[in-house]
Amino acid sequence: MSSVELRTAAAAEAEAAPAVRAWVRPGPTAKERRYDVLLGLGMALAAVFGTELARGGSATHVDLGIGGVEPYVLSAAGALPLCFRRRFPIPVMLVVAALFVVTGERALFAFSANLVTQISLFMSIFAAVAWGRDRRLVKAACGLVFLVMFGWLTINFVQALRANAIEGPNHGLFSPYVSNVIITVALNGLYFFGAYFWGRTAWATARQQLELAQQASELATQQEANARRAVIDERLRISRELHDVVAHHISSIGVQAGGARRVMDTDPDAAKNALNVIEESSRSAVNEMRQLLGMLRAADPDLDVTAEVKAPQAGADRLPALIAEVNGLGLEVGFHQIGAPVELPKTVSVSVYRIAQEALSNVRKHSTARSAHLTLRYLEESVELEVLDDGRPKHAPVGSRLGHVGIRERVGLLGGESEIGPRPVGGFRVRVRLPLDPQNRPLSGGQG
Repeated sequence: MSSVELRTAAAAEAEAAPAVRAWVRPGPTAKERRYDVLLGLGMALAAVFGTELARGGSATHVDLGIGGVEPYVLSAAGALPLCFRRRFPIPVMLVVAALFVVTGERALFAFSANLVTQISLFMSIFAAVAWGRDRRLVKAACGLVFLVMFGWLTINFVQALRANAIEGPNHGLFSPYVSNVIITVALNGLYFFGAYFWGRTAWATARQQLELAQQASELATQQEANARRAVIDERLRISRELHDVVAHHISSIGVQAGGARRVMDTDPDAAKNALNVIEESSRSAVNEMRQLLGMLRAADPDLDVTAEVKAPQAGADRLPALIAEVNGLGLEVGFHQIGAPVELPKTVSVSVYRIAQEALSNVRKHSTARSAHLTLRYLEESVELEVLDDGRPKHAPVGSRLGHVGIRERVGLLGGESEIGPRPVGGFRVRVRLPLDPQNRPLSGGQG
């Protein structure tokens, strides 16, 4: 590669890298916004109810502040901003944090007794980190909130120390004051940084899911293009085979038949030789046609069709041998058979084996899975094959996925159904169901 090409590639990578780092999470859906409104209203009602419970459970005089409703107003106000926690995550966090400090400074009874106020601040920090679009602004806002909260906590401890508010008999290694400081700082550290890192995890998960969805879409487009390309290439190959081999024999038969007709009465020996050539050419043409059809029917492009014709066809009864072979190649495969075994039609039995062979081959080549499980179910009117693995697609370039196309074509020709794709819980699934009476299959041979 030339120096110019290297500089061009480096520039392209430099342009692509900021694009990846500057990922912006899409805004909430209408359903998520409605859910936030219901959450905020529910939290506000819970805060008011919690304040009333704290008032009723207090054994001393209760200070109701300004207008006799201040604790109720502050507790509800600290939760209502959650109605917009995903639409305006950073402003909501700042507002809830400010109301949290105001409520604490007012020293009303509801501040320490109402758990909803604590939960509201935790949820606002989580939402800001999980949904904030500008990541620098998110870090700056969280840093400001944490600085204010821990600064406020420090001021309260200093005031308590001056007023000698934390005192008592020293029964432990530390004094009551030091013990309270350590416990309070540890709990607040878990509280604030727990909300922050939980939010970061949610943001990273959302980003990964979107990237996986984009990769799946690109892969599907690529697979479709590869499938079209494969069909076109196969048609061209068939046309070449027909022209170079079969058409040659048919033309030879036509020429020899015309010659034999002309000399049949005058030169019987020449006519006999021409008929011999016709016989040989017809046999060659039939053999070539059989080989061509065998290549078209083979699921594996590298399959030796001649050997396959001579050797007995592999069927469902050879699945244990296939699994033993794959286990010897490093992939641990389990096998489970459900239902009473029945004698399968030859085409169905061969298809079951070939589909299992292709599915396990894909697991070995294109997945990180170290184990897989194969299940064969004998149903009332059909047989079902399922191959599961728990791996992920390898980062290396994947294959053309023509094996999946071949599986669907096999199933479609037998009038069955197929399900091929990733599992919701992780891993990959290949599941096919083939009728026991393939004679009733549709003539079109659609894909499952």
